[in-house]
Amino acid sequence: MWFKNLLIYRLTKPTTWDADELEQQLDGFQFTPCGSQDISKQGFVKPLGKVGESLVHSAQGNLLLAMEKEEKILPASVVREEMDQKVSLIEDEQGRKVTKKEKDSIKEEIIHTLLPRAFSRRSRTRALVLASLDFVIVEATSHNKAEELLSLLRKAIGSLPIAPVSTNRLPEEVMTEWVTKNHVGEGFTMLDEATLKSPLDHGGSITMKQMELSSSEVTAHIEQGLEVTKIALEYRDVLSLVLDSDLSIKRLKFSEEIRDQNNEFDKEELAARLDADFALMCGELTGFLPDLFAALGGQEDPSV
Repeated sequence: MWFKNLLIYRLTKPTTWDADELEQQLDGFQFTPCGSQDISKQGFVKPLGKVGESLVHSAQGNLLLAMEKEEKILPASVVREEMDQKVSLIEDEQGRKVTKKEKDSIKEEIIHTLLPRAFSRRSRTRALVLASLDFVIVEATSHNKAEELLSLLRKAIGSLPIAPVSTNRLPEEVMTEWVTKNHVGEGFTMLDEATLKSPLDHGGSITMKQMELSSSEVTAHIEQGLEVTKIALEYRDVLSLVLDSDLSIKRLKFSEEIRDQNNEFDKEELAARLDADFALMCGELTGFLPDLFAALGGQEDPSV
């Protein structure tokens, strides 16, 4: 249940989220497995898995969605080897060079033949709608991966006016100030990990781990022109994370004290436990994210 990586998007227009209506909209875009000739398929699934009852899980106005994707695995080397053999056979038998158009046709034929025998790989991506903050958060490490879910959601509901969250000041500028002043903001503590990078096109970068960020060594690198582009933080002894200058959050970890708050549920009450954990996670994120963006200089108005 607990998200580990966050890509944060903000609504650019006022949007009202209704769980029942959204459930109906997603119903036509449910996941179905790949057929023999499908190279990939994706669709929405129950975010609580086997114990879930719906495609949209709701708690205190916050919504949880999940998209499943299945991809057939066809190694390029296998396709290329098959194609080279067929091309060589044609050229030897007919005494001529095979054209690019013919090669493309041969490649399509090979893929068509191999697909039914190919192994498949499945992955699941989750999204969280924090309605009170106008945030849509995707648990992913790349915007390309997040866009797969967002694009499908956009098709299902017709419109999704969002943009990646942004701040009034450059994040790397603010994070560099945090290190030089040895102060982040109320509730935050710098941990012992950071990446410093030159703003020049061909400049270098340094990743520091288990290093006191207020040390003279780190300060010296900043004085030489390097900027902080990643930094590990702790928030109110509740969670830890690595913040990137693109405002993505990685390695998000909630404290054991938080994760253990719902231990009173028995194993047979898995659905209730997941629901309680979801509500708890949303509550913590609703407090954490505004404080984070305040420390970064405030959010940029997405409608401007």
